[in-house]
Amino acid sequence: MKLSFHGAAQNVTGSCHLLQCAGLRILIDCGMFQGRQHTDEENAGAFGFEPSEIDVLLLTHAHLDHCGRIPLLVKRGFKGEIICTAPTRDLAELIMMDSAKIQEEDAARATRQRRRQGKSPITPLYTIPDVLAALKRFGRVLAYEEPFKISKGVDARFINAGHILGAASVVIDAVDEGKSRRIVFSGDIGNRGHQLLPDPTPPPTADYVVVESTYGDRQHRPLDGSIKELLEAVRETLSRGGNVIIPTFALERTQEVLFYLAKGIDEDVFAANTPVFLDSPMAISATEIFRAHPEGFRDHLRRGMSRGADPFVLPGLRLTRDVVDSILINRVRGGAIIMAGSGMCTGGRVRHHMKQNIWRKECSIVFVGFAALGTLARDIIDGAKSVRLQGKDMPVNAKIYTINGFSAHADQQELLDWLGTTGKPRMTFLVHGERDGGMEGLRQELESKGLPVRCPELHEVVDI
Repeated sequence: MKLSFHGAAQNVTGSCHLLQCAGLRILIDCGMFQGRQHTDEENAGAFGFEPSEIDVLLLTHAHLDHCGRIPLLVKRGFKGEIICTAPTRDLAELIMMDSAKIQEEDAARATRQRRRQGKSPITPLYTIPDVLAALKRFGRVLAYEEPFKISKGVDARFINAGHILGAASVVIDAVDEGKSRRIVFSGDIGNRGHQLLPDPTPPPTADYVVVESTYGDRQHRPLDGSIKELLEAVRETLSRGGNVIIPTFALERTQEVLFYLAKGIDEDVFAANTPVFLDSPMAISATEIFRAHPEGFRDHLRRGMSRGADPFVLPGLRLTRDVVDSILINRVRGGAIIMAGSGMCTGGRVRHHMKQNIWRKECSIVFVGFAALGTLARDIIDGAKSVRLQGKDMPVNAKIYTINGFSAHADQQELLDWLGTTGKPRMTFLVHGERDGGMEGLRQELESKGLPVRCPELHEVVDI
């Protein structure tokens, strides 16, 4: 048997791992590289294997860095089956279609510029028709703990990873040439105490483990304190007569914030009739998918949804898909909560709303997610006195809140607890982390316990 690493190897994106056993080639995830200087070249580059030779793809969840290169995989010859949970199937369609739209728009914009320079056009990485072709490769959708056979001698099951709706870790039991191996792939592991999703399911004992290490060097702030800080930021801003701008990620973070805002209304932190604008077509669609999969939520929420309760509805919630409706929000000069993408303010409608509000002292910008270096969100968080929005320099007079306790990833202790149920694997492979950050922190902790650890390089192949 062989295990090879074709993404998220000493970095945090592009998850893609290949298991060769019993005459099969099993791919776990096929994600897009994000956030680094040369990601366009990385995403367009070779996979490190021949796509047409892959028999099956097991998709752990629908984040772009885990599913974003699936259309390219199919475009380059993959004809196998894609297996995942039902929520992951629906969310992956949304994410991949949005990615294709961006690819097409970026290529068209670059082509117009290149033609003015007498240069050849740019071809998008993949297109919407490529996504439609990829969706035809999706086959079985499985519940957590439901065993399934990949082939003779290779069995698998998904267990709840607690990261986002439908996210799974993968347990594979394989027999090859008389050797029996159990390999566990973590996917992304969620933090415990999530108020929407159940805690991650502890994995079984294993011979080999491939585990994410995003926050393997730190502990998260308690969630309750972050919720309290969010609601207090809203209350203070509304009391000043300002607007609250919340840059949000469409998948998971939006739904969490809606849930916590509803909690704020229940606790009389602010008025029930407060206008709350969800100004993101993608986030609106993602929320609809969340409603369609109550099986993914904690028991009390699932029971409530079966009785007609909706955890994502507020009395003053207004959904704005159309650009015209988005522009009309400008008329609201105070007393509203405006949620819009993108979470790092790199594009999307939030930049428009920030231009209307960031210069006003009575308003607030509330960041509830990670902001990468070099993004507009990070510049504001780091104390920029002015920012450029839609061609104009705007002073940053609004109050800035940075609330860091909403991470969807397990912290160091939670990763150690999760790994603690795998027994004493022959090797634990650390992926999906920065080599000198989370990956190194988790490596030191595991080695101090006498466990063998490896941080594989990109395209490294290991016999197991």
